Amino acid sequence: MDAVHTLGSIRRTLLLRLLGVWLVVMPLAAGVGYWVEVDKFEEGLVALAMQQLRSLSPEIQDGASAHGSPLADRTRDFVGRNYVVIRVFDAHGALLRQIDNPARLALSQSLLAQASPLEADGRRHFDKLVVDGVTIIRIMIRLPDESGGQGRMLEGAFALDPLQLEQQRDKLWRFLGGIVLVSLTTVLAIYPVILALNRGVVRASRDILRGNVETAAVLGTAIAKRDSDTGAHNYRVTLYAVALAERLGLDRGQIRNLILGAFLHDVGKIGIPDAILLNPGQLDDAEFSAMQRHVELGLDIIAGSHWLAAAGEVIGNHHEKFDGSGYPRGLRGEEIPRNARIFAIVDVFDALMSERPYKAPLSLETALGILRDGRGSHFDAAFVDVFTEIAEGIHRDISGLSETALSQMLADQLPHYFFLREDMA
Repeated sequence: MDAVHTLGSIRRTLLLRLLGVWLVVMPLAAGVGYWVEVDKFEEGLVALAMQQLRSLSPEIQDGASAHGSPLADRTRDFVGRNYVVIRVFDAHGALLRQIDNPARLALSQSLLAQASPLEADGRRHFDKLVVDGVTIIRIMIRLPDESGGQGRMLEGAFALDPLQLEQQRDKLWRFLGGIVLVSLTTVLAIYPVILALNRGVVRASRDILRGNVETAAVLGTAIAKRDSDTGAHNYRVTLYAVALAERLGLDRGQIRNLILGAFLHDVGKIGIPDAILLNPGQLDDAEFSAMQRHVELGLDIIAGSHWLAAAGEVIGNHHEKFDGSGYPRGLRGEEIPRNARIFAIVDVFDALMSERPYKAPLSLETALGILRDGRGSHFDAAFVDVFTEIAEGIHRDISGLSETALSQMLADQLPHYFFLREDMA
């Protein structure tokens, strides 16, 4: 059986999973946003550079001297705005003219020495690189050609202003911060919506689980009544088993399995003939062998239920003995499931303490003495020692209670193991 969580733990789990998704998605969104913003920034630089380069292209195409007027003045003004070098190529990629910014001559030389040449194939090319600690943008564009040919190519390189770069970085950080904030706000806005939907599912699941538990309890009581007993035995052994399991430190999931096993431990007796099941006398070997089949029959009955499968630990093993002399498989020691070792003790104890058609109830001291005598042979010695410490108090609380009162006492405990602690109603 799966663990039962409180609504509080479900809220925490849901919030942690949403935050986990956010932590995965947010870097991806931020990365895409960063790439888009950088691309927009660079495209803006390319557009600006192309506009400025094309404003010079008619005079450069005309072959005007780089040192004449007005081209010289315009070029100096142009390159003075961070341009490093301007170069003109013919349609075959041969360099026709180069105009360096005198204020950045060393940077121009370093650039041309380090950078791979842009391809002069008639298409626009763009490159960004760092030379001598300066970020440089290079653009290659095709100049207009009235004859319809490929025309010349114009390459421009300019250095980015540090202030401009810093402003761009600030803009990027603000943009990324906005992505983080918006995505986190979205997650937090979705959380109560999903929680509300989940709360309805939890309540429906709780109702189904309550029905399953009640059905198991009713089935166990029906079998007990067929066995010339009342359902009180089932309730008492379940209460004893839960108390012992709690003292042994079992977790909720293990105790839930133990409760189901206690409810249904003798469910296989439904397949035992009345002549054997209701025989008040001593069974002969053949009858006892037939009675032992109730273990196998019980496992067959629950085989088709995934939810009841955990009860099989008790159903199939509560007649095993610690020394290996039990049935049906002769398991020894810790080969016997822990829940079956717990149940074997409380089942025998309640049988000793109960009145039967063929016997009177034993005293508490006599019953505990029999349990102690069975330490290490019939029972797990450590479990017997723990049970004998708590048996008197539990017996005092439940002895003499009616079947209805025992049922209510157990019903008050079940929510702790099966249902949500919050919003039980």
